[in-house]
Amino acid sequence: MSTVLEMRKVSAWYGATQVLHEVSLAVGEGQITALLGANGAGKTTTLRAICNLMVRTTGSLALLGDDISNTVTEDIVRLGVAHVPDGRGTFKSLTVEENLKLGAYARADRATIGRDYERVYGYFPRLAERRRQQAGTLSGGEQQMLAISRALMLQPKLLLLDEPSFGLAPIVVREIFNILKSINANDGVSMLLVEQNANMALKIAHVAYLLETGAVVMSGDAGAIASDEAIRRSYLGH
Repeated sequence: MSTVLEMRKVSAWYGATQVLHEVSLAVGEGQITALLGANGAGKTTTLRAICNLMVRTTGSLALLGDDISNTVTEDIVRLGVAHVPDGRGTFKSLTVEENLKLGAYARADRATIGRDYERVYGYFPRLAERRRQQAGTLSGGEQQMLAISRALMLQPKLLLLDEPSFGLAPIVVREIFNILKSINANDGVSMLLVEQNANMALKIAHVAYLLETGAVVMSGDAGAIASDEAIRRSYLGH
């Protein structure tokens, strides 16, 4: 299996404060990779390091074998890395459809954008019903669906998801995770999923990495990690 993203010994700092310590991980093509850990473990910083966003880094990053270590954020997006940040990050004064249009701004193939509107509406039919509605008037779950849909409009090679379950009711979380699993299975979108809800993440992931104080302490098959009671007690808190 080819690798979409490879991080090799990536360290990251906010100013003088080091948060990541030589993190190495890989995301396989067509796979969902979960990045798990407690608050402050460095999960969000890992995504920011991939996007060259707000952090200073050392080490190397490769996207489909090409080095992107010193690439600016805008060019990383153009190369096909879509980031769904924590807090959703929708443009609340814009409509659902205007948000989706912004998601496609970096694409050169303008002729196929209309097709992809219908594709994301197929995954998230509630957004189709609200396509003329301002994003700020949507429910929390609908805003998260919109954030994911906007990222999909980029036609990403890699989708970075930062805590998509945060602040949502369990029934909405299950719906969103089931849709992410379908997107991966049907469209082959590779995903790096940062999540504190380890149970949900491990149910849809193929591979998992566990972060503790900015370092990878364990990695492997997601199903094996989910079924190992010692790992669950030591690292996942249940």
